[in-house]
Order: sequence, then C-alpha cells, then structure tokens
Amino acid sequence: MAEKKQEFEVAENHIFNVLYQIDVKNVVEKKNNLTYLSWAWAWAEVCKRYPDATYKIERDEITKMPYLYDPQTGYMVFTQVTIKNQTHEMWLPVMDSANKAMKDSQYTYTVANWEYDPVKKKKVKNGETDRTVEAATMFDINKALMRCLVKNLAMFGLGCLC
Repeated sequence: MAEKKQEFEVAENHIFNVLYQIDVKNVVEKKNNLTYLSWAWAWAEVCKRYPDATYKIERDEITKMPYLYDPQTGYMVFTQVTIKNQTHEMWLPVMDSANKAMKDSQYTYTVANWEYDPVKKKKVKNGETDRTVEAATMFDINKALMRCLVKNLAMFGLGCLC
C-alpha cells in the first residue's frame, strides 16, 4: 500500500514540476495591477503535455446552472481538472473589476475618498463615496469559470513561475 502511495506522489510531483517549468512571462496579460493568463493558452499548454487531461465545470444539482448562488454572498463557480488520474477542484466567486462579489441585482457600498495633501505630503481621508456593483450577467459568470479553470491549472503548477 505504501508503494502505491509513493508512486502517486512521484506522479503528482512530476506533473507539478513539468507545468511549473513552463515560462508564462511573455503571455501573461496585465489589468488593474493583476496578472492574467489566457485560459485558451493555459489549456493548450496542459494538453500538449497531457493529451488525456480533462476539465469539468461543476453545476448546481437542482438548477443545473454552472454556478451556485447565495443572496448574501453572491455567485460562486467551481471547476475540476484531472491530469493522469489526479484531480483538483477549485472555486472562484464571480467578481467585478474591483473584486467585489456580484449578485443577482446591483448594490452599493461605501469607500473612503483619499486625496493627496501637499502640506502633510501624504494622502488624507476626505469624506466617503458610494460605489455600485452591477448585477452579474452570464458573461461575468463565463469569465469567472474560465478564470477558475486557470486557477485550477495553477494548482498543478502552471503559471506559478511568473
């Protein structure tokens, strides 16, 4: 039994090491100080090395939709990736460009207004302002699913050497 476990650990480490070594520096995209890896590129790189790799988008058992929804916390998506009989599950909330959870209707939240004070030579709080998070659309859910897939592939090592 210990021998089988050791074989699995070697295979698991091999997958991670192979995908970890892929240079992604020239293909990452930057947006709002965040780094993104194209899901199509990432999946292609995995399939070049592991043609039998598969991914699955988890669905709500009742609604059969590719997301779970909670009125308090918003939408959440889930993916599952299998490479050489090793499966990782991953989740990701559906978020707007400010990384705020998206729900089925728009809502507002309050943030501090910061302005630079030349006398104090630093930013100081100058009141507050409301921001709006729009209701999630299927486009937002689709983007989250594909980001979740890439996040899942990172669990196998892809994109970690950035």
